Amino acid sequence: MRKAKALIFELGQPGRRAVDLPACDVPAPAASDLIPAAFRRKTPAALPEVSQLELMRHYTALSQRNFGVDSGFYPLGSCTMKYNPKINEDACRLSGFAALHPLQDEATAQGALELLAAMEGYLAEIAGMDAVTMQPAAGAHGELTGIKLIRAYHRHRGEDAVRTKVIVPDSAHGTNPATAAVCGLEIVEIKSHPDGAVDLEALRAAVGPDTAALMLTNPSTLGLFEKNIGEVAAIVHGAGGLLYYDGANANAIMGISRPGDMGFDVIHFNLHKTFATPHGGGGPGSGPVGVKKDLIPFLPSPVIVAEGGRYRLNHDRPLSIGKVQSFYGNFGVIVRAYAYIRAMGPDGLKAASEDAVLNAHYCLSRLKEKFHSPFDRFCMHECVLTSKNQKPYGVRTLDIAKRLLDYGYHPPTIYFPLIVEEALMIEPTETEGKETLDDFIAVMLKIAAEAETDADQVKNAPVTTVVGRLDEATAARKPVVRWKP
Repeated sequence: MRKAKALIFELGQPGRRAVDLPACDVPAPAASDLIPAAFRRKTPAALPEVSQLELMRHYTALSQRNFGVDSGFYPLGSCTMKYNPKINEDACRLSGFAALHPLQDEATAQGALELLAAMEGYLAEIAGMDAVTMQPAAGAHGELTGIKLIRAYHRHRGEDAVRTKVIVPDSAHGTNPATAAVCGLEIVEIKSHPDGAVDLEALRAAVGPDTAALMLTNPSTLGLFEKNIGEVAAIVHGAGGLLYYDGANANAIMGISRPGDMGFDVIHFNLHKTFATPHGGGGPGSGPVGVKKDLIPFLPSPVIVAEGGRYRLNHDRPLSIGKVQSFYGNFGVIVRAYAYIRAMGPDGLKAASEDAVLNAHYCLSRLKEKFHSPFDRFCMHECVLTSKNQKPYGVRTLDIAKRLLDYGYHPPTIYFPLIVEEALMIEPTETEGKETLDDFIAVMLKIAAEAETDADQVKNAPVTTVVGRLDEATAARKPVVRWKP
């Protein structure tokens, strides 16, 4: 049972200080010289009066409440929370990169431009694309850029007013239909086949002269590879539409299969997922976009060109969709991903995907006897289970996720994909060893046993955390985020 700890406002004594400074031996400026009267407090701030040790213990304790991949297993499905090697941090902090100013002359930023050009080449090769832009700042921003490129392509062909519909499967990430809607396009949702794949007959019925694109993730958000992807591409291309690849799940295929070879025309990568840069907390992110040759003229401006062994930014792009990000993307994140790719090499990237798939299938094979598996197929980098077997005992997926907190684990993604009732979506990534997976699996199996023998223990979880089970609707709508005396 958790024990409530005193807040820092409840600690200390009047007059206690973290630092005692000697008396000032030079004339001190008047307060009015430092801060105008209109901005000065009339009464002292109601801050706790504590010692330096109390202060340090307070902030150290707060930091230990944070959860990240550096402190524990983070099996969020569809998010690829893989470890960020610290050598990547050292690389992006090199003074030649960190101290670079985005407005300085191109002649003095040749190293940075060379790195960006190299990254474009690496990602184009990995994706099977003909060109890449590094501008987009995140995955969803990459989606926005990609759909704008598709609209520009149709507009240039005089079909923009006709091709107004984007097809998305019912298992898609929510950002896919949201992106299409923001771009002024109509969303056509198609149902999945019972085996989790795209239903080819439903796709044939959906395409037509008004089809702008199909947005697809492969492997899908169900953790399943689209076996009929060649036929899917042929159906969409036959109707005059383009294929957009959501790169959220590229960690399963890099070095093994390429979206460009599958028939995709546009792709975004998530550097903060697939290429081991930091992930979470709202950023940083990076969502480079790759395209086939017919869409190159529409890429965001400027583009990097090499001339006589030098690099420059070319702004003369009459068909470009324009600039989509200040300067040239989140450069520090790109440097991290560059360091990762260079360290891994082609064989290392392929091995990472193979290990990611192996880890996910290992979890699935160990857990599917106690947790329901909705698809009897080989999973890729993530697996989807449900709490169907625990439902007779009154235990839901949310209860299982809360109980995991008591055992020190961040829960996997829950209730997504939306087409799977009571979904548990587990993505272990390649960076976790078998011992970690075995420990996690043992806890999951223990919770399954608890559901059968003491369901209330699971339904009342968590009990060891700082805050217990909350009324989540109230917490979301009326959060209490500050201390009041």
